[in-house]
Amino acid sequence: MKNFVIGVATALVIGVGGASAQDYPTKEIQGIIQWGAGGSTDVVMRAVTPHAETVLGGTVVMQNMTGGVGAIALNHVADGAADGYSLLMGAENPLLYKVMGLGDKDYSDFTAISLLARGTPILVANMDAPFDDYAGMMDHIRANPGEVRFGATGPGGLPSVISAMIAYVEGGLDVIAVPYDGDGPALTALQGGAVDVMPAVLGVAIEGIRAGTMKPLAVFDTEASPKLPDVPTVTSFNDGYEALLPWGPFFGIFVKNGTPDDVVAKLQVAYGEAVAQPDFLELMDNRGFTVMNIAGDEARDFMDRWQQTTTWLLHDAGITQSSPEDFGIPRP
Repeated sequence: MKNFVIGVATALVIGVGGASAQDYPTKEIQGIIQWGAGGSTDVVMRAVTPHAETVLGGTVVMQNMTGGVGAIALNHVADGAADGYSLLMGAENPLLYKVMGLGDKDYSDFTAISLLARGTPILVANMDAPFDDYAGMMDHIRANPGEVRFGATGPGGLPSVISAMIAYVEGGLDVIAVPYDGDGPALTALQGGAVDVMPAVLGVAIEGIRAGTMKPLAVFDTEASPKLPDVPTVTSFNDGYEALLPWGPFFGIFVKNGTPDDVVAKLQVAYGEAVAQPDFLELMDNRGFTVMNIAGDEARDFMDRWQQTTTWLLHDAGITQSSPEDFGIPRP
């Protein structure tokens, strides 16, 4: 899972039902972003989509539709027509909906146009927090149970998974979870002192770190980030479990199953070319994201592996409502 090959879809499937890709798009396309403005999903989608518009010869109107750990946006697209005029611009969270009791749909109800990029989790703290690294944070939490405020984005959000990892490895994590509609608002709250610690994505936290408005405690990966080489990793998280790391969020464009194949193929070409644009690649590299640009069976295999590891971790941590086994998700 560490390295991904950047590829660009090049083939168009000719006319399989519905409107022809030769005419598509004939009206505005709606891009429904699962998370709020300024968060990692929002940053990725708004950076790549203008390039896709150029290839498509059409307009994608993006709208942030928050709530339900992304479920409101997902259901909005799932309830619409399968015609390619409604794109779900999402992150990894839907793969957890079933086990978390958040809904009966996930990405198996959608076709991946592109898994654009993945992110690396990082633990950041308010500048005034009385600790400067992961070990110091854990010592402070143990000495002050129920006092440290962790920013959260709801059940199944990245902060909940990272918190579950910490609780699993450390034998508990007695903190207060303070919920926000996305990592952007939560990081703003962190900088203002409303929360003490935030499990976030390096790509959206790195500007605050560089500006000195938040301090990094640890990177959740198997090796140090080249963007923050002096920030330690927490590689011990691979002890005693099926390789928790590398783990992280991902960001993708999806359409409802049943969308005509030729329309899907045209969207895949457009976003495949968009991801390969130098300014997008530069932004992803600067923010610490890893470009993926995969679709089809490769995207499905990646999501299946991600879902297995994460749902069973959360189940073993005791925070799922149902066993992954109930939904045919095998243990990794």
